[in-house]
Amino acid sequence: MTDRRYKFSWDLLGDIALGRPNLGASTSLEVYRLMQFTFRDVMEQHLGTEKTNQIFYEAGKLAGTELYKKAFSAIKDFHEFIKSLQKTFRDMGIGIVRVEEADLEKGSFVLTVSEDLDCSGLPELGYEICTYDEGFIAGLLESFTGNPFEVKEIDCWCTGDRTCRFTAEAIK
Repeated sequence: MTDRRYKFSWDLLGDIALGRPNLGASTSLEVYRLMQFTFRDVMEQHLGTEKTNQIFYEAGKLAGTELYKKAFSAIKDFHEFIKSLQKTFRDMGIGIVRVEEADLEKGSFVLTVSEDLDCSGLPELGYEICTYDEGFIAGLLESFTGNPFEVKEIDCWCTGDRTCRFTAEAIK
């Protein structure tokens, strides 16, 4: 694939102050979810659920990697990284991050994201939906540690839980 029009760059986000002098950088959560779930619906129709999930995971991973480079790359201490991550997630309205278990040596973590951007408040569906978040967390952890990670959502608002819980395991 040689003709890529939208290879990620922070420049693609534009100059929000210039372009939205009255509305600013904020929008409603409904608009974000409208975009996410219409993308997901159309992609599933064309590609199937499994391929759509793979794409969402990969997109989340790219986003996590790029956010790490922009906001966290100078941080070398794990506790400082998590503290900064928690503040950034809260400030950006992504969610409230909590680390329940962390074994940096083994590369094993359990994290929760409450008030999650993607699913908090949705109806119970009987399955986890935060595939993008799985990739996002993987991209952040891989960027910090230098090791690849497999991240899996094990609890979700859509399965009846009131927080999203993720396991993250380094791939050795």
